[in-house]
Amino acid sequence: MREGRSVAERLARAAAQWQARHIIPHCARCQEPCCRLRTVVLELEWRQLRALYAIEQSRRSFDATLAAGAGPAHIRKQGAHYFAHGQPCPAFDEQTRRCAVYGTALKPESCTDFPVYQDGDVITADRRCEAVDVDALVAHLAAAGVSVVAEPDREFPELVALVPRAPKRRRHRRDKARSSS
Repeated sequence: MREGRSVAERLARAAAQWQARHIIPHCARCQEPCCRLRTVVLELEWRQLRALYAIEQSRRSFDATLAAGAGPAHIRKQGAHYFAHGQPCPAFDEQTRRCAVYGTALKPESCTDFPVYQDGDVITADRRCEAVDVDALVAHLAAAGVSVVAEPDREFPELVALVPRAPKRRRHRRDKARSSS
């Protein structure tokens, strides 16, 4: 194990480095920014939803409004989370192509993760982002010491799981001696 890290830790670190070098710099020139929420869904906690969408009513009142079908059509609630889709995120400035909450506690985790994120021991690359180059990401991970197999999702082909290959098992000398006798 390189530098005492697990495969999952090395995989996550290498994927984050690739995203910082190749995805984030592309955002300013992206033809279809994810922040427009046309093809992606933004997952929010109540405090984020309330701040970003300037909701003045209480959570209970807002939830009742959504349940009655009278709330914003582009916001849905599921469990403890809220999901926005179909209208640009209010923190996205279309002219500057910058996020008003980038680097703050209000920035949703799903924004930080998109389009390359870790799910257990697997990295998922979302090809809905025009900057995602799965082959380049696989090569970067290999250069970082993690060999992966790219497996497109059958139901959602825009998602590609990058699954670490099992390390080749080294045969010990006594194993070799047994096999040669």
